[in-house]
Amino acid sequence: MKQTTVCPGNLTPGYDTYSPKSLKKLFEGKKVSHVLGFDYDADSIDLAESINQISVSGVQEKLSAVVQNGQIVLTPQGQHGRYIIKPAPSYKNLRFRNFIPANEHLTMQIAKQVFKIKTAENGIVFFANGEAAYITKRFDFEADGNKIKQEDFSSLAQKTSDTHGKDYKYTGSYEDVAALLKSNVSAWQVEMSNLFTLIVFNYLFANGDAHLKNFSLQQSANGDYLLSPAYDLMNTSIHVQDEDFALQDGLMPQGEHSEIYRSSGHPCKEDFITFANRAGVLPKKRDAIIKMFSTESPLIDELINRSFLDEKTKRMYTRSHQERLSRFLR
Repeated sequence: MKQTTVCPGNLTPGYDTYSPKSLKKLFEGKKVSHVLGFDYDADSIDLAESINQISVSGVQEKLSAVVQNGQIVLTPQGQHGRYIIKPAPSYKNLRFRNFIPANEHLTMQIAKQVFKIKTAENGIVFFANGEAAYITKRFDFEADGNKIKQEDFSSLAQKTSDTHGKDYKYTGSYEDVAALLKSNVSAWQVEMSNLFTLIVFNYLFANGDAHLKNFSLQQSANGDYLLSPAYDLMNTSIHVQDEDFALQDGLMPQGEHSEIYRSSGHPCKEDFITFANRAGVLPKKRDAIIKMFSTESPLIDELINRSFLDEKTKRMYTRSHQERLSRFLR
């Protein structure tokens, strides 16, 4: 059995399984084991069927799961999965691919705990052979089992592989995303602050895969649309050679870039302020968000140190964040 000294949910030290707080958030308070009763085998027929229930995004396999009798199990035929398990990808060209689940978990926890970003509930689970996987609770279901209406930004932009080619989800700029938010959300100013927070976070934590399908709107109980909780946050620079931004046209039109951005090729704080102004973020909110990200938090280092990364990838994660932060603060 896989031993742990931190909660595999929120990384609180002193726990050998999920803490009560994590059980409440992730599993409605039910006592659930962090160790799965099976191994991951990409060639297994049962697992292949489970993958197809959700669809495979990029090279990350996704398994559909439910909780039964205190155990996380693959979703039985005919049932709706409530969780998604993402094992380490088998794709050999990714650096440190075995630590991809730990990276996503850590990045999601930093977003939630340090920057108070609303995220999908998540944790780490271990296959019977001890290999780690990322688990996330689906947020597109009501407590009573009804599906919540949700639409990602590629469909809001009416972009598909037929209209914009195979890289359609990487087309456009974050300013386009802001414009789509404004035209689809009635209370857009509150949500624009949340979108801006997420865009700054993705830059500072080197998430080079924040494409159009990784932002969604979700219908609230009142019937209006709001940004869905953040998902798929990861420091991708550890695993692949990355650009500063996932979207091909970057943050905003090049004519708006600061002198520093033009000369160095990397944005600074001034560029994010310009972006916020163009997107319609209220000045007071804009300044509070910039200040929050400009202030170093000891909790970031604590979470990195408690994470399920190994020592080398912990150092890489820290170095990457420090490099992005120093660029941002120029």
